[in-house]
Amino acid sequence: MPPIPGSGLAKGLAVTLRTMTKRTVTAQYPDVQPELPPRSRGVIGLFEENCTVCMLCARECPDWCIYIDSHKETVPPAAPGGRERSRNVLDRFAIDFALCMYCGICIEVCPFDALFWSPEFEYAETDIHELTHERDKLREWMWTVPEPHALDPGAEEPKEIAAARKTADKLQAQEERVAQEERVAQEAREAQGAQPGKEAQSGQAAEQEGQE
Repeated sequence: MPPIPGSGLAKGLAVTLRTMTKRTVTAQYPDVQPELPPRSRGVIGLFEENCTVCMLCARECPDWCIYIDSHKETVPPAAPGGRERSRNVLDRFAIDFALCMYCGICIEVCPFDALFWSPEFEYAETDIHELTHERDKLREWMWTVPEPHALDPGAEEPKEIAAARKTADKLQAQEERVAQEERVAQEAREAQGAQPGKEAQSGQAAEQEGQE
């Protein structure tokens, strides 16, 4: 059956009419901030205290947009007779977000949880050189990182928390044992202190009976 002339135009007008009857929803950005998903990839925050300058994030970055500089310092021995140790000290940690493609590989490979995703995305600049964020700026983004999601009810407890709880339970049991031993010793001392008084009372009673 040959197509009816003008059927395509009628279908197009039908779509237009259906769209015209619907309410238009426009996001009034920047007056109204968008509701971002909890795992949005906005910018990367640096928790400097956890960074050991292992360079793993810089080596694995496919865009080579992470720049790290460091130097070594000698740490004196912790105990007399020990040997000195050397440790890496972070001098520079920068990410060029003009090159970053937000793959998240640096965050995934970091073995010490020093890099985190932040949902903040409003860091556009008029100069492309300003998109290279140094460690001070990355540290500021760290305070916008949301808290981690709660584990599933049936998930296994993290090893770190289990070890910390085991240590806390052991210390509590030790404190309770020491407190119990102190109570027993105190009761024994009180009993020993009361014993001579009883003997003296019995002696006085015997003397009174002898006088009678």
